[in-house]
Amino acid sequence: MKPIETIMRTSPVIAVLVIEDVAHARPIAEALVAGGLRVLEVTLRTAAALDAIREMKRVDGAIVGAGTVLNPQNLRASIDAGAEFIVSPGLTEPLGKAAVESGIPFLPGTANAGDIMRGLDLGLTHFKFFPAMAAGGTPALKSLTSVFADCRFCPTGGITQDTAPDWLAIPQVLCVGGSWMIGKGTPDTTAITAAAAKAASLG
Repeated sequence: MKPIETIMRTSPVIAVLVIEDVAHARPIAEALVAGGLRVLEVTLRTAAALDAIREMKRVDGAIVGAGTVLNPQNLRASIDAGAEFIVSPGLTEPLGKAAVESGIPFLPGTANAGDIMRGLDLGLTHFKFFPAMAAGGTPALKSLTSVFADCRFCPTGGITQDTAPDWLAIPQVLCVGGSWMIGKGTPDTTAITAAAAKAASLG
């Protein structure tokens, strides 16, 4: 199992995916990997999510995790589906303890100093900064990294191809999370691969 830092350093962008139709899962994963984005976060926002994780794991080179993991039950279901890492929008003690005990790479959501301190108490040092733009943008994260210089972050929420370089320029930021590579509806795999290649070039 790869450490969370290794996963975060694999690509400059983690593809954050909302999969409505499991039939779209594999083509999207293949298109993203072909463009150079190997780390895929399937959010547990749809009924198709767990099956989408199973399908995407069939794609050679893909590192597939589960996002929007809210509680230990979501965590267990994601691990059972084959998720290789876990991302949550926030950090609670029950979820944090369950994730640490499971040993799976875990990227909990943080938006302020208190969140990060709770994570540090659990032995965690790598965090999602979410919702990145709504939580104050790059000025807010720079302020936090001045205090928590040894922590590493993946900002997610409202980030685009154009703004990603501003976030990646922060030394403690290893990658960003984004969904801009994927359009709505039936996936246009050619367009997804092109967008993924452009995003991968940010690294």
